[in-house]
Amino acid sequence: MADLNRQRLLNLLTIPGNNTCAECGEPDPEWASCTIGIFLCERCAGLHRSLGTDYSRVKSIRLDNWDTDHVKNMEAMGNEKANALHEKHRPAFYKKPTRSDPPILHKEWVNAKYSRKEFDVVDKQLSYTSSTKEGILMKRGKDDKKYNRRKFILSRSENKMIYYPKDTITSSTKPKAEICLDDINLVFVPDKMQHANGMQISYLLKGSTRNIFVYTDDSKDIVDWYLAIRAAKLERRRIAFPDRDEKDLAEDLTQDFLMEGYLSKMGPRNEPFKRRWFSLDKRKLMYYEDKLNPFPKGERFIGHRDGGFSVSMRAADVRVPHGYTFTLHMPNRDFILCAETREDMDQWICALQRVIETPLTPQDTKVASQLVHKRHESFITMKK
Repeated sequence: MADLNRQRLLNLLTIPGNNTCAECGEPDPEWASCTIGIFLCERCAGLHRSLGTDYSRVKSIRLDNWDTDHVKNMEAMGNEKANALHEKHRPAFYKKPTRSDPPILHKEWVNAKYSRKEFDVVDKQLSYTSSTKEGILMKRGKDDKKYNRRKFILSRSENKMIYYPKDTITSSTKPKAEICLDDINLVFVPDKMQHANGMQISYLLKGSTRNIFVYTDDSKDIVDWYLAIRAAKLERRRIAFPDRDEKDLAEDLTQDFLMEGYLSKMGPRNEPFKRRWFSLDKRKLMYYEDKLNPFPKGERFIGHRDGGFSVSMRAADVRVPHGYTFTLHMPNRDFILCAETREDMDQWICALQRVIETPLTPQDTKVASQLVHKRHESFITMKK
């Protein structure tokens, strides 16, 4: 009977929807929740175990013994049917994590879906759907580089996120910054910040990208801030584009970096290569002396290939002691960069090529017009 039940489970994996993890889409799941009736990857299986058996009982598909009742429950449900039930009221701005997303999004997704049941009852979403949100975030100082308590306020009516120089405010307290929600981007960067709940807030300030690094010890709280901003941005888009599908409007509310990591770059007058932290944010290539700097030392807009943009593997007539060089060609400029490994170089070239092959959008053109090129940018200029 045990072998028969296991074969029935393996047959279920051939059904469309069951061959990927119900929570994150990882292919070839090896685990299952026999109580909920879904198939899971190893990581999401661990998150389900943390819920407790009152919510989800997890078993290995191949290693554990399955009784007939549990197999029947798997046959009755399956990933698609179970997700339709448990994600019934998931708002379009609530990002379902993929396998590449950081652990904090996976953790809070599973808790929201099953233990807090936020997708069953809309009223349970008030922590990120209300018109205003206030709270304390630990923010990294621009100069002292220490994390301090700061008061943050999100206002949908003003379309702003405001933060203050202290954690308490009075009627006379002036805000440190007022950030337009249309221009804001949020990315969870736990590895870069060395904090599991670390989040990077980016926006344009006087023609340059400004970065703010924040966290809270409560993972739900920081994810609520992330969702609240996504919800506010989607509301604005729905008003501006009432005829467009809500899922399309929510597609790029926030955008993760296409690539990040260390590269070396040649100076403007053939100086030795210097190691810098690079970020590719949609169409902006930025570099920093330190990866947690509030402003990039330099940034450039990456346009379409029809505008004279391309990338090549070799950097002609350039000698480097080690590493793998490649060149980003821009109108009247060549940016010569060096990766530490062949794999890193290939990944950067592929990422830049994807950007260059992607047609510009009206929003892209707006960003390009807002960027101010700094005089101290030290990418090399090559005369042809």
